[in-house]
Amino acid sequence: MGSMRNIAAAGALTTLVVGTTAVFGTTASAAPNVTPQGVCGSAYKTVNSVPVGSLGTVYLTYNSSNGKNCVATIRSNPGTARNMSTYIYVPDTDEWAGDSGNYTSYAGPGYVYGKGHCVSWGGNIANVYVSVENSNCAALKEHRVTEIR
Repeated sequence: MGSMRNIAAAGALTTLVVGTTAVFGTTASAAPNVTPQGVCGSAYKTVNSVPVGSLGTVYLTYNSSNGKNCVATIRSNPGTARNMSTYIYVPDTDEWAGDSGNYTSYAGPGYVYGKGHCVSWGGNIANVYVSVENSNCAALKEHRVTEIR
Protein backbone atom coordinates (compact mmCIF):
# COMPACT_ATOMS: atom_id res chain seq x y z
CA MET A 1 0.00 0.00 0.00
CA GLY A 2 2.88 2.36 0.83
CA SER A 3 4.48 1.78 -2.56
CA MET A 4 1.19 2.56 -4.35
CA ARG A 5 0.97 5.85 -2.46
CA ASN A 6 4.59 6.67 -3.46
CA ILE A 7 3.86 5.88 -7.11
CA ALA A 8 0.74 8.05 -7.02
CA ALA A 9 2.68 10.89 -5.37
CA ALA A 10 5.46 10.59 -7.95
CA GLY A 11 2.88 10.66 -10.75
CA ALA A 12 1.21 13.75 -9.28
CA LEU A 13 4.58 15.47 -8.88
CA THR A 14 5.52 14.66 -12.49
CA THR A 15 2.18 16.04 -13.69
CA LEU A 16 2.71 19.20 -11.64
CA VAL A 17 6.25 19.74 -12.95
CA VAL A 18 5.26 19.08 -16.56
CA GLY A 19 2.19 21.32 -16.23
CA THR A 20 4.23 24.09 -14.62
CA THR A 21 6.87 23.85 -17.35
CA ALA A 22 4.17 24.10 -20.00
CA VAL A 23 2.60 27.15 -18.35
CA PHE A 24 5.81 29.02 -17.58
CA GLY A 25 7.58 27.81 -20.71
CA THR A 26 5.21 29.70 -22.96
CA THR A 27 5.67 33.01 -21.14
CA ALA A 28 9.45 32.73 -21.17
CA SER A 29 9.78 31.59 -24.77
CA ALA A 30 10.28 34.01 -27.63
CA ALA A 31 7.29 34.94 -29.74
CA PRO A 32 8.37 34.36 -33.34
CA ASN A 33 6.00 36.83 -35.04
CA VAL A 34 5.80 39.82 -32.72
CA THR A 35 4.38 42.94 -34.39
CA PRO A 36 4.04 46.53 -33.15
CA GLN A 37 0.25 46.05 -33.17
CA GLY A 38 0.63 42.87 -31.14
CA VAL A 39 2.55 44.82 -28.50
CA CYS A 40 0.67 48.15 -28.59
CA GLY A 41 -2.81 47.10 -29.70
CA SER A 42 -4.61 46.61 -33.00
CA ALA A 43 -5.81 50.25 -33.17
CA TYR A 44 -2.21 51.51 -33.25
CA LYS A 45 -0.81 52.10 -36.74
CA THR A 46 2.94 52.22 -37.39
CA VAL A 47 3.94 55.79 -38.25
CA ASN A 48 7.73 55.57 -37.95
CA SER A 49 10.52 53.12 -37.18
CA VAL A 50 14.27 53.00 -36.74
CA PRO A 51 16.55 49.95 -37.06
CA VAL A 52 18.60 48.88 -34.06
CA GLY A 53 21.56 47.78 -36.16
CA SER A 54 20.76 44.28 -37.41
CA LEU A 55 19.30 43.26 -34.03
CA GLY A 56 15.76 44.61 -34.44
CA THR A 57 13.64 47.74 -34.78
CA VAL A 58 12.04 50.37 -32.57
CA TYR A 59 8.52 51.15 -33.79
CA LEU A 60 6.52 54.33 -33.17
CA THR A 61 2.77 53.80 -33.51
CA TYR A 62 -0.23 56.11 -33.21
CA ASN A 63 -3.89 55.59 -32.31
CA SER A 64 -5.97 58.33 -33.95
CA SER A 65 -9.04 57.56 -31.84
CA ASN A 66 -7.36 58.43 -28.52
CA GLY A 67 -4.37 60.56 -29.62
CA LYS A 68 -1.82 58.26 -28.01
CA ASN A 69 1.54 57.13 -29.33
CA CYS A 70 3.08 53.80 -28.41
CA VAL A 71 6.64 52.53 -28.77
CA ALA A 72 7.99 48.99 -28.85
CA THR A 73 11.47 47.60 -29.48
CA ILE A 74 11.21 44.26 -31.28
CA ARG A 75 14.07 41.86 -31.94
CA SER A 76 14.70 40.45 -35.43
CA ASN A 77 15.61 37.05 -33.99
CA PRO A 78 14.03 36.31 -30.61
CA GLY A 79 15.99 34.03 -28.35
CA THR A 80 18.03 34.25 -25.19
CA ALA A 81 17.04 37.18 -22.98
CA ARG A 82 19.04 40.34 -23.72
CA ASN A 83 19.13 43.83 -22.29
CA MET A 84 16.45 45.82 -24.14
CA SER A 85 14.61 49.10 -23.73
CA THR A 86 12.08 51.37 -25.37
CA TYR A 87 11.06 54.93 -24.49
CA ILE A 88 8.96 57.85 -25.70
CA TYR A 89 9.01 61.46 -24.54
CA VAL A 90 6.84 64.49 -25.35
CA PRO A 91 8.96 67.62 -24.73
CA ASP A 92 5.94 69.99 -24.79
CA THR A 93 4.19 68.19 -21.94
CA ASP A 94 7.18 66.54 -20.25
CA GLU A 95 5.29 63.23 -20.39
CA TRP A 96 7.29 60.06 -20.95
CA ALA A 97 6.93 56.29 -20.80
CA GLY A 98 9.25 53.39 -21.26
CA ASP A 99 10.22 49.86 -20.47
CA SER A 100 13.56 48.15 -19.92
CA GLY A 101 14.85 44.79 -18.80
CA ASN A 102 16.13 41.48 -20.10
CA TYR A 103 13.67 40.23 -22.73
CA THR A 104 13.53 37.42 -25.27
CA SER A 105 11.61 39.22 -28.02
CA TYR A 106 10.43 42.76 -27.23
CA ALA A 107 10.46 45.69 -24.82
CA GLY A 108 7.33 47.77 -24.36
CA PRO A 109 4.77 48.98 -24.72
CA GLY A 110 5.21 52.60 -23.67
CA TYR A 111 2.24 54.96 -24.15
CA VAL A 112 1.96 58.78 -24.09
CA TYR A 113 -0.58 61.30 -25.35
CA GLY A 114 1.11 62.80 -28.41
CA LYS A 115 -1.61 64.34 -30.58
CA GLY A 116 -0.35 67.63 -32.00
CA HIS A 117 3.10 67.30 -30.38
CA CYS A 118 6.59 66.37 -31.49
CA VAL A 119 7.85 63.18 -29.85
CA SER A 120 11.31 61.83 -29.07
CA TRP A 121 11.68 58.06 -28.87
CA GLY A 122 14.10 55.18 -29.15
CA GLY A 123 15.49 52.14 -27.42
CA ASN A 124 18.22 49.57 -27.36
CA ILE A 125 19.00 45.92 -27.89
CA ALA A 126 22.20 44.76 -26.19
CA ASN A 127 24.85 47.47 -26.81
CA VAL A 128 23.15 49.17 -29.78
CA TYR A 129 21.17 52.30 -28.84
CA VAL A 130 19.00 54.40 -31.16
CA SER A 131 17.16 57.67 -30.64
CA VAL A 132 14.91 59.84 -32.79
CA GLU A 133 14.43 63.40 -31.56
CA ASN A 134 11.63 65.82 -32.55
CA SER A 135 9.81 63.24 -34.62
CA ASN A 136 6.46 63.20 -36.38
CA CYS A 137 5.72 66.89 -36.36
CA ALA A 138 5.91 69.54 -39.05
CA ALA A 139 7.57 72.12 -36.79
CA LEU A 140 11.01 70.52 -36.52
CA LYS A 141 13.23 68.22 -38.52
CA GLU A 142 13.82 64.90 -36.78
CA HIS A 143 17.33 63.93 -35.71
CA ARG A 144 18.35 60.23 -35.65
CA VAL A 145 21.30 58.77 -33.72
CA THR A 146 22.62 55.21 -33.55
CA GLU A 147 25.26 54.51 -30.93
CA ILE A 148 27.20 51.39 -30.02
CA ARG A 149 28.29 51.36 -26.37
